Amino acid sequence: MKNIELRAAEALQSLLGQVPAITRLSVEPQHHAADEGVDVFVHLKAAGQDRLLVCEVKSSGQPRYVRAALFQLKHFVERNAESAIPVFIAPYLSPNAQALCREEGVGFIDLEGNAYLSFDGIYIERQVATKPDSERRELKSLFTPKSAQVVRVLLRDPSRTWRVIELADASAVSVGHVSNVRSNLLDREWAEVADEGLLLSRPDALLDEWAAVYRPPAGKRLSFYTTMHGSALDEAARMVLRTGNDDNGQAVLASYSAAQWLAPYARTGTHYFYADAQGLERLHAALGLSAVGKGQNVVVTVPKDDGLFLDAIEPASGVVCTSAVQTYLDLIVSGERGMEAAEHLRKERLTWQKT
Repeated sequence: MKNIELRAAEALQSLLGQVPAITRLSVEPQHHAADEGVDVFVHLKAAGQDRLLVCEVKSSGQPRYVRAALFQLKHFVERNAESAIPVFIAPYLSPNAQALCREEGVGFIDLEGNAYLSFDGIYIERQVATKPDSERRELKSLFTPKSAQVVRVLLRDPSRTWRVIELADASAVSVGHVSNVRSNLLDREWAEVADEGLLLSRPDALLDEWAAVYRPPAGKRLSFYTTMHGSALDEAARMVLRTGNDDNGQAVLASYSAAQWLAPYARTGTHYFYADAQGLERLHAALGLSAVGKGQNVVVTVPKDDGLFLDAIEPASGVVCTSAVQTYLDLIVSGERGMEAAEHLRKERLTWQKT
């Protein structure tokens, strides 16, 4: 018997054993060589009635696999035990996976502590905030710098379908890396496969999850002061942005400064940029920057990874800034005013037709 099935049986015994209304309880793991049926039977008596819970156990609780398991579980119940109560069990079930179970009228338990069972006047619902390390690692892997390049391309136009090779070229990463991101998105049902290729079906869910785990890009964050202000500063900056390319350096407006061109909301006296080493030198010269410990009005981040420059956009002639997605993420982590500006930006520039 698989370890996951033994742990599932123990979790059932522990959860149901705490319910006073259950007067008799027997948890019976099923011994079969292949996945020929359900994995655990639970015989119990509640409210004077004998009931049977039939439980399917899977090692993955990703929505893609949950949907298939629910079909298998309900099919087994229809063929073998119509009065039985179906229950799905996995190591971890995300809110999306839990919703799938509820929609199909199937109870669920995960080994992290989440649970939902409802029958014969017995109602059990438990929600925990923790996620297993494996789930956190998988999510982080989806938003590492290289993976983020793929995600940014997909979020740029969620209605477009992509072949793996096309997506690799557009995001400047390997085909293998795109394939890993593709599998991750499909498992969570944030994307689907159409005849023409991969389609991002739930861009909002993807962006929500990215925002929840987002951290500013690793690199040097440098503070400066410039005596320039107003239109003179804007024009000097635009000259640097306008002439930037791979040969003489890259610099783009970021955070609040980018948002002013995408969806103006919160004004600030500080100007924000991303730049590589050469782009920083050109900003330094054009804006007359001087290093300061406090009282800065220019902040330049030199990221370790230059992938975010690939997604830069030009909302006006000579104005180059981070994309709406990257700007939204940077605003989210910049304080309360930043969160308000981020939500305004999302409403203005990051609303997609539901599929």
